[in-house]
Amino acid sequence: MKIAIKSLLAASLVMVSTSLLATDDAGFSLGNNFEEVTGEALYHAICQGCHMPNAQGAKGAGMYPALAGNPKLGAAPYVIFMVSNGMGGMPALKQYLSDEQIAEVVNYTRSHFGNHFTDVVNADDVKTIAQR
Repeated sequence: MKIAIKSLLAASLVMVSTSLLATDDAGFSLGNNFEEVTGEALYHAICQGCHMPNAQGAKGAGMYPALAGNPKLGAAPYVIFMVSNGMGGMPALKQYLSDEQIAEVVNYTRSHFGNHFTDVVNADDVKTIAQR
């Protein structure tokens, strides 16, 4: 019985995934797709899927580092580079977000979740580091 339910769920997910991929506006595609402009809205729309709503990170099918209280976020260029270019399991988001959106989400994660890094990055910083 459990195997049949698991098979049915798996088949349903494949059907839903396939139908989403067939639409013009499914998931990620090239261009600035996200309408969100604030760092908070962008974090909740994109980042929390892996890093979790409170930025505590997750382990399971993959390892998603905690952003909460993370000293690596003290280096703004590092955060800009990671969000823009990705690395490992982190996707490169520079093809989906504008420089302004990247700056907003970088500033948000660096100043929330127990992080208190107050030096603000801007779109010019992103443009320089992201190497568009």
